[in-house]
Amino acid sequence: MSLFLIAALPFLGAVFPALLIRAGRNSAASAAGLTTLLAFVGLMLHLPAILRGETITASMEWMPGLGLNVNFFLDGLGFLFASLILGIGLLIILYARFYLSRQDPMGQFYTYLLLFQGAMVGIVTSNNILLLLIFWELTSLSSFLLIGYWKHLPEGRQGARMALTVTGAGGLAMIGGMLILGNIAGSYDLTVILQHKEAIQASPLYFPALLLILAGCFTKSAQFPFHFWLPHAMAAPTPVSAYLHSATMVKAGIFLMARMWPVLSGTPEWFYIVSTAGLVTMVVGAVIALFKDDLKALLAFSTVSHLGLITMLLGFGTKAAAIAAIFHIINHATFKAALFMSAGIVDHEAHTRDIKRLGGLRHLMPVTFTIVLVASLSMAGIPPLNGFISKEMMLEEAAHTYWLGNHYIVPALAVVAALFSAAYSFRYIGHVFLGPKRDDYPGHPHDPGFGLWAAPALLVVLVIIIGLFSGQVAEPLVQVVADAVTQGHPHVHLKLWHGVTPALYMSAVAVFGGLILLMAHKKLEAIWNALPRPEAKVIFDTLIAAFNGVADRMTHGLHNGSITRYGLVMILFSTGVGFVAFKTGSLGAPTRELQSTGALPLLAWFALILATGMILIHHRNRLLALILIGVVGLVVSMSFNYLSAPDLALTQISVEVVTIILMLLALNFLPKETPREDPISTHARDGLIASVAGLGIGGLIYALMTRDFAAETISGFHLANSYKGGGGTNVVNVILVDFRGFDTFGEIIVLGIAAMVIYALTEAVLGTKVRAYLLNRKPDLPQDGDPHPLMMVVATRVMMPLALLVAAYIFFRGHNLPGGGFIAGLIAAIAIIMQYMASGFGWAQERQKIYYHGIIGAGVLIAAATGMGAWFNDLPFLTSAFGYIHWEPLHEFEWATAALFDLGVFLAVVGAVLLALESLSRFAWQPGMVSEHAMDINPARDDEPKIESEV
Repeated sequence: MSLFLIAALPFLGAVFPALLIRAGRNSAASAAGLTTLLAFVGLMLHLPAILRGETITASMEWMPGLGLNVNFFLDGLGFLFASLILGIGLLIILYARFYLSRQDPMGQFYTYLLLFQGAMVGIVTSNNILLLLIFWELTSLSSFLLIGYWKHLPEGRQGARMALTVTGAGGLAMIGGMLILGNIAGSYDLTVILQHKEAIQASPLYFPALLLILAGCFTKSAQFPFHFWLPHAMAAPTPVSAYLHSATMVKAGIFLMARMWPVLSGTPEWFYIVSTAGLVTMVVGAVIALFKDDLKALLAFSTVSHLGLITMLLGFGTKAAAIAAIFHIINHATFKAALFMSAGIVDHEAHTRDIKRLGGLRHLMPVTFTIVLVASLSMAGIPPLNGFISKEMMLEEAAHTYWLGNHYIVPALAVVAALFSAAYSFRYIGHVFLGPKRDDYPGHPHDPGFGLWAAPALLVVLVIIIGLFSGQVAEPLVQVVADAVTQGHPHVHLKLWHGVTPALYMSAVAVFGGLILLMAHKKLEAIWNALPRPEAKVIFDTLIAAFNGVADRMTHGLHNGSITRYGLVMILFSTGVGFVAFKTGSLGAPTRELQSTGALPLLAWFALILATGMILIHHRNRLLALILIGVVGLVVSMSFNYLSAPDLALTQISVEVVTIILMLLALNFLPKETPREDPISTHARDGLIASVAGLGIGGLIYALMTRDFAAETISGFHLANSYKGGGGTNVVNVILVDFRGFDTFGEIIVLGIAAMVIYALTEAVLGTKVRAYLLNRKPDLPQDGDPHPLMMVVATRVMMPLALLVAAYIFFRGHNLPGGGFIAGLIAAIAIIMQYMASGFGWAQERQKIYYHGIIGAGVLIAAATGMGAWFNDLPFLTSAFGYIHWEPLHEFEWATAALFDLGVFLAVVGAVLLALESLSRFAWQPGMVSEHAMDINPARDDEPKIESEV
């Protein structure tokens, strides 16, 4: 199966649980399970090749100019993590079906789970670090949804926010580190980066890149001092805890450290940062876990400790330590997922996770007890289970590690962590399942049905099999993973018995010490509770509150709602930057002579200046100011035409007509005059700043127009390639629908959104008492004349087909002559607007056959479908094609796919303009007659008129 399909399946399958939940919980769970199973089977098909040491690749160009391509590769390391993600994910889907109650929206849960699963598979199979970063952030967002799944719980919402804040901040830091790394290696492809160890470590940017990347890894994998978010994420449902915090999300940072191990490890900086963080995390997590009374909290801190163990091993930088880390990743995923699910079973049946309210459950829940016993003993490092082997390997590596030249620090702290690890593992068994039965359980504990304990039971079977037959079962996979991590061929030999070694003595001390700690737990707990210690949650909340305070002060200081102030800051900044650029730049002497100016341009310039000045003088009169703005727009359009830019002139004049009509409608809701403003001193200041800025812009334009450009210009490229690249002689239109088609596509989407927002706002207002007020209020002044003059009605209806014909003509000629979909859309919109103006809103609305929302949607969909059509020819999105068609009796004519894209632009423009008009028209009030006669002629003037909302 293609890596593209394996990575895409969880995202594609995420749709089905949400849809199939109406068919029942089993349907939703089956859809999620089948999706994961297909991806898992597809992954397993590559197992033979992976065991042979091969690497599976798949690549597709996306944004090659940015170095962002959809490149995937699957080696031993990626295969291991993908197997854990999909394999344990399948078990979690089964477990969640029986764990979640009927009140929980199960379809939503499985959708979130599959989105997270897809993001994780994307991380471990990406061969492009920019693509990896996208998936990395997707894990933060989807885990936020999963952790906060129980929205009614305040702790669930807070845990989700905390996880997103910490991991999101680390992700932002990691983006910087990855960009530096790609810049050093000269590529963003991982397979290329992994071949440049010497160049990366010799670069002066190695250390900053290392710090930034490790910040992302440490936050995601809950390393000290970022460990506090993971226990608070335990407010999520147990299936989420079992999945995110044993096999997937928290392992993402571990994965990335292992992936980058070949190029980042082996330096003192790597050793001291990574191994120290891991060692401290391992000890701190283990100590805290022993004194937690909530089962999931105990397991959460134990996860923190074991993640620290793996991080410490990767930090040692030796191949043997890397092998131990890889093997413990497998072991930890098996026993920890089983323990989380077992804790969920206890909570599900006993209705509590409080250890102090439990005990004696082995008599009531023998199946669950067996699962917990095996998994906990493995976590404690008891033979012959898999946790014992990887713990021995860890202690062996710790025993031979020097820290600041000291031979005892690392092994001593490793033994302390192992000792506390054994203690909290024994406590899980002893305080929850051993001892006498109680008669005050909150619920009635008993073993659940097969569906709830099948998944953890399968995992503990793996715990036993890997422990007893590690050489036959796990060794081949660990070997290929170690090859991928170390970029070499380390010798991997896994066995249960390593002989009498220092690690064995250290392990024995840890086990017996753990038993002693368990026996003294009550006294130690009293001391622990009496000790003053920092609370990470309190510190986090204090920091967030402080940041919020700073942000509020900055926001209120900068964004006080004054548009004048915003414009002032922007203009001052732009003018200052321009002045600095002018003073420090190297502007040569003019190379072009000034041309003579005729009388007509001078007259137009004088009209422009006069109209602009009149706007400043009479700006308080809104109607007059709008008329003067129209004059300015008309002069600008004439200037475009004079300067040989007919496309811009057509666009400008069309936009002017539409915007003036819409603004006239808007003025209907505003006072005739604006209120008095600031004192004359403020006006003088603003006038001075505006004059300086205007003179600066004028000087820049003058400098550009009196100097020759370089030989290679953007305009020269477009002129040279418009016909042979886009099939059109109208360079402006070819740029809009071909070279810069993606920009145009985004613009029509924004235009449609703006129209939708206007519609939504008017709908919201008209749903209140405003509608009745608008329809029933009396005019302030008597209305003279006919609101629908006969001549205007006749003229507009005669002109309607002619105007649409002109729009069609402008549309079809746009690829080779001035015109195109945007201008044609404005012309068609004006023709329809004239019907509203002449015959009234009611008359036009009754004859509206297609909703404008649908026209906008059709335009965007047609434009998108045209762009996606290029994919079928293995070309980038919106790559157009053109050719010539011979069709008798017509002559040869050209046909370009860009015309379909332009059709989408046309429809989007028509729909957006008319939807905005319709929305505002429903507010407009003018009295009128709703006539049932042709031409809206009402012969019975003394009939009772009906009031309607008119343009």
